[in-house]
Amino acid sequence: MKHTHARRLGAGAAFAVAAGLLAAPTAAADTAPAVLGTGQGTGYRTADCNSTADPTWLGRSIDGPALDAKVTGSGVRFSVWDVTTGAEDPVFTGDAQTYGRPSAGLHVPGLVDGHSYAWHAWALQGTQLSAPSADCHFTIDATDPTVTVSSPDFPATGTGGKPAKYAGQTGTFVLKGADPTPAGGESSGVACFQYGWTYAASDCSSPGAVEPDADGTAKIDLKILDWGTDNLVVNVIDAAGNVGRTTYTFYAPSNPNPPQTLGDVDGDGIADIVLPDAQGNLQYLPVNATDTTPTTVISANRSPAGQSWAPYQVAHRGWDDFHAPSSDDLFIHKPGDAYLTVYRNFDYGAMTKGSMVSSDRVCGDRFDPNSSCPAGFAADWSKTDQLVALGPVTDGTSPSLLTLEGGNLWLLNGVASGFDKVTKLTTSGAWNGYDLIAPGPDAAGNLALWARDRATGELHAYPIPKKADGTFDFSSLADPKADVVATGFTVAAYPTLGSSGDADGDGKPDLWAVTADRHLVMYSGWTDANDLGALA
Repeated sequence: MKHTHARRLGAGAAFAVAAGLLAAPTAAADTAPAVLGTGQGTGYRTADCNSTADPTWLGRSIDGPALDAKVTGSGVRFSVWDVTTGAEDPVFTGDAQTYGRPSAGLHVPGLVDGHSYAWHAWALQGTQLSAPSADCHFTIDATDPTVTVSSPDFPATGTGGKPAKYAGQTGTFVLKGADPTPAGGESSGVACFQYGWTYAASDCSSPGAVEPDADGTAKIDLKILDWGTDNLVVNVIDAAGNVGRTTYTFYAPSNPNPPQTLGDVDGDGIADIVLPDAQGNLQYLPVNATDTTPTTVISANRSPAGQSWAPYQVAHRGWDDFHAPSSDDLFIHKPGDAYLTVYRNFDYGAMTKGSMVSSDRVCGDRFDPNSSCPAGFAADWSKTDQLVALGPVTDGTSPSLLTLEGGNLWLLNGVASGFDKVTKLTTSGAWNGYDLIAPGPDAAGNLALWARDRATGELHAYPIPKKADGTFDFSSLADPKADVVATGFTVAAYPTLGSSGDADGDGKPDLWAVTADRHLVMYSGWTDANDLGALA
């Protein structure tokens, strides 16, 4: 039943006289006060607070919905009608004083879950009662939604199901939400899901919200970062802001035959390009990517200083066999810093397990007092101008770092014991002014070093062949001006050059470049440019 403004105004005036609340006339009472706006909880409106066809949904609260009005006057009178029942009389009428403030409000208790309501307000000033405000409308949803979770890849613990995938792989999880409808009323419906491994947001405006399909279902694909028992926290939020919660517990077995690809950071068996984005986050892109969509983004607050990855050189190619998974560790250094930060990759590239900081550097046997470093080798990392992960030199997976220090190249092996195997590769001091690139091993296991002459834009490729005894021949590094293979790679056009190994499957490593306008360009070897588009 529709209630007219005249009916409501009459009821309000009668209540005022009967209650005897109106004070004697004052100078201010000669002018009728006005309602400037009304609101439900926060803010003010000068028009309807939604319509009967589209009411505002209000969730469960301890004291009931909060109504407020902005007025010129000493107080406000509120009346509330139940639209669902169509009753003529208001279900609530009450006054609130402004106490010198520009507004007043109150809570309305005892409203029925699932019912729709309309309300309006009058301003009071002495004996004067304003015209009523425009109607506001809302519907109460005081019932929490519910959510269930299932997965064809990682069945819930206790169900007897066998996992179809391993930790490090991506599984599908099905979220099914429902918003119970109270008898004789309405429900607001499922608005979104939020999820996380230890915490999930409780509102749809926070990042990561997933909207359901028409049947209240959503599917999410998640990479499982830890083997063993995992707990997925899922919140379901309805349109009124009520929250339902569940924890989905499942087991992810360790992969008995994990992929082992040098240059792979996220454990999918494909080597990765690792670059900071424009916001200072660290992004991973597979070397065989067809566009610039990252597979993983590591937040800037996980960088060594907790602010941005952009100032740091990031080197990766290899891991120690004693830890799992078999994915690259990250070696992070900012030129001039005395320390090197090592992120041990225990969680398929998520880098959530913390980092180690190395400051002093040792050579030979650290327990032998007679062991010494080669002449000119710095005691910390402050003299390291550049570093790249050359590729395994002493075994199949252990990283080897090649550094540029004082114009010379140094090879550091033995990461497990703090890079205690040090070799000075050059003595000419002629390597300043070159950007080092480590393309990794080719199909035959031979290594190489590439370098861009920053003055000329020439690209050099120095072979480091594997000898019959398993060691490598570094003699090509004696002269940095040798072995020019391409030109035109100027610093102005291509601020960043790199290589993540073989991108096109021909058994030979390939170059990639970032242009001045932050486009990622892939090459076959160092020819046949393919622009993949703008980076984030």
